[in-house]
Amino acid sequence: MHPLHTYISTNLAEKLRARRVVVWYDPRSEFAPFIEELQSVSPQRHRGTEEEKQSIKTSVSLCLCGDLPTALTCYTGSFFAVRFAVEPLVDTAQPAPLLIYIPGETYDPRRSVLLELEKGGTTYEPQLKRLARNVLRQFHTDGVIDELLAAERLAYRDIVTLVQQAQSSDQQSSMLKLIFLQARDNAGLIAAWLATPASDEALIAKAALVELYKLVSSRLGLALEPTVSLPEARSRLLRYLLIGEFRADLSGPAPLSISMIPTPTDKDQLSFVREVAATFRHGYPERYIEHSDRIEAELSLASAGIDPLQLGTIDTFRFEEQVLLTCCDGLLAERQYDQALRIAEQRSRNFWVDREPRRRAQWQVCQLIGELGLACAAVSDELDRIGSKPTDWFSAYAREGGWYRIDQLQRQLETWVADLDDEPVLAYGLAQVRQIHDRLAQRMAEGFTRALRAARWHVEGVRAQSSIYAQLVAPRVSSAPTAYILVDALRYEMGEELGRQLAPLGELSCTPALGSLPSITRVGMAALLPGASQSFTLSEERGKLVPQIEQVPLPDLAARQRLFKAHVPQLVDIELGDFLALTPKRLAAQLGTAPLIVIRSQEIDSLGESGSTMLARQVMGTIIGNVARAVRKLAGAGVEHIVITADHGHLFAVERGDDMKIESPGHEPVELHRRCWVGRGGSTPPGTVRVSGAELGYASDLDFVFPSGLGVFRAGGGLAYHHGGLSLQELVLPVLQLRVPRKVSARPPDATVIIQAPEAIRTRAIGVKLTLAGNLFTEATTVRPVLLAGSEQVGYAGMADKGDFDRTTGCVTLQPGIEVHVGMMLTRDEIPCVRVVVQNPLTDAVLGQTDEIRVELGM
Repeated sequence: MHPLHTYISTNLAEKLRARRVVVWYDPRSEFAPFIEELQSVSPQRHRGTEEEKQSIKTSVSLCLCGDLPTALTCYTGSFFAVRFAVEPLVDTAQPAPLLIYIPGETYDPRRSVLLELEKGGTTYEPQLKRLARNVLRQFHTDGVIDELLAAERLAYRDIVTLVQQAQSSDQQSSMLKLIFLQARDNAGLIAAWLATPASDEALIAKAALVELYKLVSSRLGLALEPTVSLPEARSRLLRYLLIGEFRADLSGPAPLSISMIPTPTDKDQLSFVREVAATFRHGYPERYIEHSDRIEAELSLASAGIDPLQLGTIDTFRFEEQVLLTCCDGLLAERQYDQALRIAEQRSRNFWVDREPRRRAQWQVCQLIGELGLACAAVSDELDRIGSKPTDWFSAYAREGGWYRIDQLQRQLETWVADLDDEPVLAYGLAQVRQIHDRLAQRMAEGFTRALRAARWHVEGVRAQSSIYAQLVAPRVSSAPTAYILVDALRYEMGEELGRQLAPLGELSCTPALGSLPSITRVGMAALLPGASQSFTLSEERGKLVPQIEQVPLPDLAARQRLFKAHVPQLVDIELGDFLALTPKRLAAQLGTAPLIVIRSQEIDSLGESGSTMLARQVMGTIIGNVARAVRKLAGAGVEHIVITADHGHLFAVERGDDMKIESPGHEPVELHRRCWVGRGGSTPPGTVRVSGAELGYASDLDFVFPSGLGVFRAGGGLAYHHGGLSLQELVLPVLQLRVPRKVSARPPDATVIIQAPEAIRTRAIGVKLTLAGNLFTEATTVRPVLLAGSEQVGYAGMADKGDFDRTTGCVTLQPGIEVHVGMMLTRDEIPCVRVVVQNPLTDAVLGQTDEIRVELGM
């Protein structure tokens, strides 16, 4: 049989396999010759009784559709006769394939006698010329096909002849296909020609210019005379394509500069314009950039005064993404967060942004500002309705999805901005949301302080920091190996983020505790020691505020370590960095049979107190990841119980100016910090509250003066990072309890991750591509991509597309075989090289890693 018959019968076979019954309507009886061909393959008639044959005018025969044996019946004037003939064939749960051919009739679903067959199966209403075009594309391009099919009344036999002529021709039917061998379709042919001017010589030598121009004219609607040179034709077509796509994507009037450029005249032409433009853009990106930038400049599109909100979603030209991001800056400054977020969702992934990670990083700023703005608005509404008890404020802050979210989003935003290679484009929106968050934090601090004062500094029903060891650690030490991780300045929102990373390890809870006042390291760390629940107090020793437990002064780390050793002689006490550096063998030897492992981290507070706001912003978030790594290491070593908490939280936001500075109360000061004054007597400056040691539960004659809002005393230290005061951010502490049900061991993974990364890193924002590879049974897998220098984490994932990305944990879920673009941020710029490492977030098992990548920032 000829190719047209094979094509139609193969299509029919697919429909028959899927629906079993196909009712074919052929209003012009164009396909009657095809049916004759079908019948000629297997002329055997359906055997029935003589009585049946007399009563049924319509015969049933057996034919072959493709390779599928099929019953065929043809309409000859009576639908009831057809129905009566086929009823015995379909009277079963799974009927044999049945084709009902109805020539000369139009399908009417409202009056069809065969409606049950049509609904149970399917209808088929092919167009002869469309099927012919699909077959002829094996031999010709659309320009040639349009000429072949131009006649009004081409019959089935005519099409068969055209196909057979094309099939039997000794010469290549399409010179374009011969020249552009890699092109899959007509869009690919045109894109290949646009991208390769060197092909013009072959087009002329093989006399393919006319075929090319016909294809452009018939499918795109751009008439090119044979006398037009190929370079001129390429130039015209590039303008026609890119402007056509751009103009169709606009929701408002087109600029005057493009009014004289012809436009597609129908939907099919416009659809093909978009197809060719997309093929050119993604198949030949460098050439596309060259031509689109040239056309944008020639037509002055960036300065044409186009309303950014009327731009579409395709981003034909570079300026579209740029002006829209600037537009979002205005929307964010005007608190139109929802609209800015919708634009960010549409635009943060497009051709231009994908090729420039620095632009993707800027769009992530837009996303974070919008989310923070919405969260602040929600919390602001709640503040107007909050109760007057400190428990109400405490609970509102620490409940699941509570007020702590604004601080978490603020930290994530500031970290991302600090890591940018360039200044943020959204400067106004960023400044606005910073002020909004700061004013909201001020309101929260003032309200919480009023509530504390009204309740005489007592918060009912809340775990006190001094009870954490006695209630949660001591009972477990005697039953199983236990770890106690003390993270200096880990505020509640950071603890929640840490908990998200640790949740897969076992039974996890993150609950709040109320920190001890004043919220400084010396006090908070002492309150976490054994015996604190019974005898914790503060006193003055040699002109310094000193905590005491069991009447033992604890002025520094060494004193605290001695007290701890006295209560648990066999404990292991180690710093976080030293712990992470231990090999498995050294780790086992270090832990031995110790009932308690104390791990201390001072990095967050040290960075905050350093005075280098930028560095603290960049690195602070990685500390959470390092604590999580330590916990996974403990779990792998067989430690069953792990408690993580902090000495105090912190404020880290807008730098305090002179208007926020408070004069010292004076008189007999013992200590002066940015957020608290300790001493005797003196004044109570405006904007502060005074509380005695006795009111705080201490056997002390000292007084404590705290700012009632976010103000700071004129004392040493930085003006952005603070602790020691009364705010929720400083006093609400995370208490994470993890029970690992069994020893966690890194099993060999059943899947690997293929990583595509740049050969060198020249910007902090880095784009990598991850693809999950495995076997037939590999399922979706959650992974954590990180940047490592040696064993130290120096970068994190901040965004991803085509994958379920969790910004809080830095994890992305990969589907087998689907490439996911991940935006990563480098947090250290002094290191010579890094590796992209993809880990199992539960065990830290490496699922894929790159070779060393050179870091060449600033080059």
